[in-house]
Amino acid sequence: MQPYAGIPSMNKRLSRKEQLLKRHRRNKRVALLIGLVLLIVVGMSVVWWLPLLLAVVAWVGHEAWFADYLFYSPKDDYQYRFPADSEQLNVRWQGEYLRLGDPLTLVGDETLILGIPIKSSWLGRFIDPAIDVLGADVTDRQTFERGVDGLRYLNLTGCGAALVDGSLRLRGRYCRLPGRPRLWLFRHADARRQRVMVIAPHADDAELAAFGVYSHADEAWIVTLTAGEIEAEHYQQMGMSRAEAARIKGRLRAWDSITVPRWGGVPEAHCVQLGYFCLQLPAMQAAPDQPIASREAELGDTRLFRQFNPMLLPGDADGAPTWNNLLADLRALILKARPEVLVMPHPSMDPHPDHICAQAAVLEALQGLEWQPRTILGYANHLHDNDRWPMGDAYSGVSLPPYFGAADLMDKLIPYSVELSPSTQRDKAMALGMMHDLQPPPPFKRRVRRWLQQILVGRRWPAEGENEFFRKAVRRHELFWRRDI
Repeated sequence: MQPYAGIPSMNKRLSRKEQLLKRHRRNKRVALLIGLVLLIVVGMSVVWWLPLLLAVVAWVGHEAWFADYLFYSPKDDYQYRFPADSEQLNVRWQGEYLRLGDPLTLVGDETLILGIPIKSSWLGRFIDPAIDVLGADVTDRQTFERGVDGLRYLNLTGCGAALVDGSLRLRGRYCRLPGRPRLWLFRHADARRQRVMVIAPHADDAELAAFGVYSHADEAWIVTLTAGEIEAEHYQQMGMSRAEAARIKGRLRAWDSITVPRWGGVPEAHCVQLGYFCLQLPAMQAAPDQPIASREAELGDTRLFRQFNPMLLPGDADGAPTWNNLLADLRALILKARPEVLVMPHPSMDPHPDHICAQAAVLEALQGLEWQPRTILGYANHLHDNDRWPMGDAYSGVSLPPYFGAADLMDKLIPYSVELSPSTQRDKAMALGMMHDLQPPPPFKRRVRRWLQQILVGRRWPAEGENEFFRKAVRRHELFWRRDI
């Protein structure tokens, strides 16, 4: 079984983001060095206090306009190419209105993707440009990179009725739409009317990616692979040692992974925490029989983090954190739940090493198994190229992310989008608020940066939580990439 055949190796995918980060940091150091030399020259030739003033102005400008991690030019076209048999609709502009050229019948839950060149105005180089999507029952805004001048893809899922009745209007905010529109229609079987199993590498991944799907599914299971125990500095500040802090953080996140899905209607009997250790899945995969202990918790036994599980699994026999135990756990759960839809990280869109290994483990566990799901929905909670995506405000739509991947993968990316009602979005925000890892306040520098961006750029952050995922994940859409098996 190879539903993602042709995807580059994990090392290549990881090295790509590492190379982007390395290049970004190198360019930043060079710019800082040049700026320092210029300030010294100005200070020696003019007045001593002018370099200090210029340094403050430069720092404010950097934090307001240049602090985003954007590893491509905003003038680059996104490089999607959907399957050749994808349904493409005949559309045209009539002023700001998007008009259909032919009659169309829609059920209402189809995925609609509009490809259109976007060109920012001069103000759009300083204030985030966006497209307002307006219709009889539609009010949405999808935001893009400052200085955008290239092909982008709007998500019009949920706008079908306005499109059919001719009331759908697109208005540029600090940008314009100068080119010919191309509209794709993707019809899907509704995942929410099937048995769904969400694979979460860490507690909160299921909520970030798929709360709207699993909370409305006829039957849902949530399987979390790791305890997410590392990087527990917040708990060390309470006087705990490094190992104690990691253990209590892992226990809290294990509790979250079992209890928070109940807010979305998933019974406790369908929530499982496997308790493997954060960022150790790649080492486990490399040596399947060898136990790989926690980096920080001084633990070599997963059972501490499995104590809330409603069932026993093969890995409970010895608690060994091995790849083979992980595969056995997954096989047992898949055979018990018999999911028709598997929701898990997409291996080429999401570069987090635990996310890559999570999908690899599931695919390996499925090999030769008597039960096979019908569909895989891949999600991306992290990106290679843009750490701010989805851009824009909470409760707004989710456009397609930047994609500059291998050409042989482009026609395998079939978007599957689900529209969330305002009440579901609020419930999703509350679910994220229950997650202990999203509760600590951001560092002081980030707070200052947000204040500057709010004043100078017009950005807004939601009241529901300070963690960036409250802005990125609480949206009008949830977006996946569908692969039928």
